[in-house]
Amino acid sequence: MDPILYYADEYVLDKVYPEALPRDDMFRQYASLFVLTGLGALTMYLGFAFANYTWLFDKRLLKHPMFLKEQIKLELECALHAMPWMAGPTVAVFTAEARGHSLLYDDWREHGGLPFMAASFVAFFLFTDCCIYWIHRWLHHPVLYAPLHKLHHKWKVPSPFASHAFHPMDGFLQSVPYHVYPFLFPLHKGLYLGLFTFVNIWTVSIHDGDYRVPKCLQAIINGSAHHSDHHLKFTCNYGEYLTLWDRIGGSFHNPLHYQGKGIHDQLASHLAKTKTGGKAKDATTDSGHESAELSA
Repeated sequence: MDPILYYADEYVLDKVYPEALPRDDMFRQYASLFVLTGLGALTMYLGFAFANYTWLFDKRLLKHPMFLKEQIKLELECALHAMPWMAGPTVAVFTAEARGHSLLYDDWREHGGLPFMAASFVAFFLFTDCCIYWIHRWLHHPVLYAPLHKLHHKWKVPSPFASHAFHPMDGFLQSVPYHVYPFLFPLHKGLYLGLFTFVNIWTVSIHDGDYRVPKCLQAIINGSAHHSDHHLKFTCNYGEYLTLWDRIGGSFHNPLHYQGKGIHDQLASHLAKTKTGGKAKDATTDSGHESAELSA
């Protein structure tokens, strides 16, 4: 984050802070990064979520029996309330990075140049995919689920705005692997910022109800179809990018959408029954999850 902090200092913040408060003052760095991170996170969340909602999200899902009344508003309120609290510990990590305590580096020629950066790209995804799987799975343990993760499962049929609608500690815990990686392994600062941006886009995309993935990758990529089932069934598809760890951990579930039983199919059945005066079958409820004992 220090490249962004440098330009902010150069063009804006030096005019805001008193001269007696130097750029390398830890409290100034934390305060500056808190504002910059908050604005950046808010811009990315609202920008990507609105874009996905406008162009990708199937608006027919608004009529799904499990789509809550005023759900979009509730998701937005939840996310906007949580983001400043998530920023607190996140910015503490960014401050440590800006003060040189991580293995982030500036010159792309270090550590072997572009081949090392390409390897870092792959390593970052594999490392974070593994860690997030286990963190997410433990968040479904009965001890942690009710106080932390249950809020996110309020959205049985999520919209893109549900992507950041977490309990603040839940959201931070699932981001920890992104922050830990550059303290363990060298990573180029520009690549780190690019990966952090991609992570936010991906988080929105797996909540947007757009299941279009090339058929050859459907068994590998943990996309929106897989994550939709996670919101419905609770005990499967905990992964972030790939299905690898769900397969290893025994929690993989072939998406209902690929079986003709997904939320779009449920909606079609519900609307057909409503049209004919029948009663739609009750949807999956949270109680099924809470009564299930999970093991990590």
